[in-house]
Amino acid sequence: MPRLSDSMEEGTILTWLKQVGDQIAVGDELVEIETDKANMAYESDVAGTLQEILAQEGETLPIGSPIARIGESNGQPEAKEEPAAESEDSAEDASPPKPSHIDASRGPDERDDGERVKASPLARRLAEDKGLDLKALHGSGPGGRIIKHDVEEAEASGSAAPAPSTEPEGAGTATTGGATAKGETEVQEPNKLQQTIARRMAESKATAPHFYLTIEVDMGKAVKARAAIKAATKEGDLVPSFNDMIVKACAIALREFPKANGAYRDSRFELYSRVNVGVAVAAEGALVVPTVFDADRKGLRQIAADTRAVAAKVRDGSVTPPELSGGTFTVSNLGMYGVDEFDAVINMGQAAILAVGAIREVPAVRDGEVVPAQLMKATLSCDHRILYGAEGAEFLARVRQLLEEPVSLAL
Repeated sequence: MPRLSDSMEEGTILTWLKQVGDQIAVGDELVEIETDKANMAYESDVAGTLQEILAQEGETLPIGSPIARIGESNGQPEAKEEPAAESEDSAEDASPPKPSHIDASRGPDERDDGERVKASPLARRLAEDKGLDLKALHGSGPGGRIIKHDVEEAEASGSAAPAPSTEPEGAGTATTGGATAKGETEVQEPNKLQQTIARRMAESKATAPHFYLTIEVDMGKAVKARAAIKAATKEGDLVPSFNDMIVKACAIALREFPKANGAYRDSRFELYSRVNVGVAVAAEGALVVPTVFDADRKGLRQIAADTRAVAAKVRDGSVTPPELSGGTFTVSNLGMYGVDEFDAVINMGQAAILAVGAIREVPAVRDGEVVPAQLMKATLSCDHRILYGAEGAEFLARVRQLLEEPVSLAL
């Protein structure tokens, strides 16, 4: 199992793109793997003949576990003994009999001899969902391992016994028909990305002492500046969004406040030389943070182009781990959903995250008079281990200053 991202600990085999006996060249796409950040096709770094597939589709394995064997290429695929194909009649005759009783002294996944049933994690989940007994299935995977196909085939043929219930009769139900007081329960298995988000957010809140600073920004000049840019833009050219302006303002301020562009790690301050701003993007069932690299050195139009390109990749599932790595700060904007203000959770490996709300036209007092104003609230979540109150406040004030005089964003 290759390491396809800096934070990857395990991967799930999705689809084998080559078959046993195929000739493999360096750079050939060998297998599609689900990582903690994206689904990626792994390109082989060796050449030869694919002799054996060790990890079946649906299996999850830690980094470094063998998933296939590739031998030296001699121009001809190495012969590999295949089990003789059985006719449908013989396959039906060979179906294991349904167990006539359940031995309470054995675990639910143990055979009569006490041996644990060998099955892939996906096959176990499928069998549990479909109410099938793994002990009654015949495995066609390596070493007799039960795989997804075996479970689906057993369900279709009805050759597997229902899985034994481990609950006492009548326990755990509040109403008849198997429903609880909460109604029918649907259990969903999170994918790798969702598991990673859950783990990292829990780690961040548990290890990083968060504190929050909220500021109100007068976006009146920014609104006028964007309107002027839009009016001067040729057809087909990108018009920077308010979020692009915020990313640029943060990038300039991060250059001036190095600790905001750092992280607390292993009892030390890490200060990064590049200013890479992550932009939170809502994907299907998850929140993904692609990176705008060297945002302090890019103009508004380039930031806009980079942000749109990587956001499109997030939504169509083609984003790569390098495009999701290397962030030194994050901007999360929920203003387009009508949210005025919120507190964001810091991404692990960063000192802070800026949560941005909607721009509202509200009455404001200017020079003793009530006038209409375009106001926006922004909340900075800080890791108190590296970024202290005064430093966070100064950084946030600088971001406000840049947004309230947007001409400085183009300098």
